[in-house]
Amino acid sequence: MADAAARLTKLAEEVLGAGLPVRIRAWDRSESGPPGAPTLVFRNRRALRRLLFKPGELGLARAWVAGDIDIDGDLYEALDLLAGLIWERPAAPGRPRPAAVLRSLARPEIRAAAKELLLLAGTPVPPAPPAEEARKRRGPLHTLLRDKDAISHHYDVGNDFYELVLGPSMVYSCAYWESPDATLEDAQRDKLDLICRKLGLEEGQRLLDVGCGWGSMVLHAAREYGVRAVGITLSEEQAAYARKRIADAGLADRVEIRVQDYREIKDEGFDAISSIGMAEHVGQDRYAEYASALYALLRPGGRLLNHQIARRPLPDEEAYRVDEFIDRYVFPDGELAPVGRTTGALEDAGFEVRDVEVIREHYALTLRRWVANLEKHWDRAARLTSPGRARVWRLYMAASALSFERNRIGVNQVLAVRTPDSGASGMPLRARAWQG
Repeated sequence: MADAAARLTKLAEEVLGAGLPVRIRAWDRSESGPPGAPTLVFRNRRALRRLLFKPGELGLARAWVAGDIDIDGDLYEALDLLAGLIWERPAAPGRPRPAAVLRSLARPEIRAAAKELLLLAGTPVPPAPPAEEARKRRGPLHTLLRDKDAISHHYDVGNDFYELVLGPSMVYSCAYWESPDATLEDAQRDKLDLICRKLGLEEGQRLLDVGCGWGSMVLHAAREYGVRAVGITLSEEQAAYARKRIADAGLADRVEIRVQDYREIKDEGFDAISSIGMAEHVGQDRYAEYASALYALLRPGGRLLNHQIARRPLPDEEAYRVDEFIDRYVFPDGELAPVGRTTGALEDAGFEVRDVEVIREHYALTLRRWVANLEKHWDRAARLTSPGRARVWRLYMAASALSFERNRIGVNQVLAVRTPDSGASGMPLRARAWQG
């Protein structure tokens, strides 16, 4: 099995129909590929078995999480090069897209390559998935119980771990940057304050924060704007952490944290609702229900700020497929919709959409800071969760940063009003007066 790297390079180029832009280092310490390029490291033959038995994104994800493959060199550069080759490069005339080839190694034209890979793999026994993979879900999407289980998979992995990644703000959504040189804490504070200003918060008003996380939004709104706030989350760990923060800040008489689904809220007459990075969990089939539920919870004249990741629209929307790595390891059952579909659903529910602000580049900056935090505290992060879980977050955040930079996904703040029958929306005459 000498010079396994050269054999892997040759097979990969046959399968993909293109040269590899990265080096390969195999378990026998052999190397092949462009000098000076980032190196894709195959630590063992088990990595090949994962690719053979689950070709495509899921096999690659399992090999990465298990530590069977790794990147030596700049992670962003490596992902950028590999994304352009595997996921984004247009197919040659008469040849399927490379990703489709990877998902069908049994195709006759590459069967010889598959046999060679099997010989290199050493055994036909498929490896078990890493422990960090979400268990197989059954039944209808986005029931109350299934959504709670999905949220727990992502968020109940230890508050100490999230403190390392997110920093003192404990805000797990796109920050709002004055400049790339600003601190993460300042950018997150500016994001929370921007949302408060867009909502027009005033002392004595009632705010509902849907998907409140670790309580940062309700804390900021109560402390800086004097509102009374309710925050809801499906994560028991987040709720416990948020309640302690609120008590330590002396705000327990003004802020309530509940473990509750948005479909279970019976309160009415809120003056404002913030939903920051939560709607991605709702699901496309439930979005009309989500919009209608929030509309019913607001008083006439009340405002909604919906901060949500969006994907680019597809020529054939029926072809939309959730990324397998994200679904199995990051956000089970999460779905992204184009911003037009989001605003349409809000309008169908009765809202008047008053402002849409695109902050796509801001999320790329945010993610790169989170990755830097994780890498700085790598050993402790791996101990607090598991090495595999830390690898999941590093890959997911770095790849997501590139996706925002490439305009493959975006993030938008949509401000909407439950405008009363009189038509008096209460909005300022000049658009975006909240910017000062």
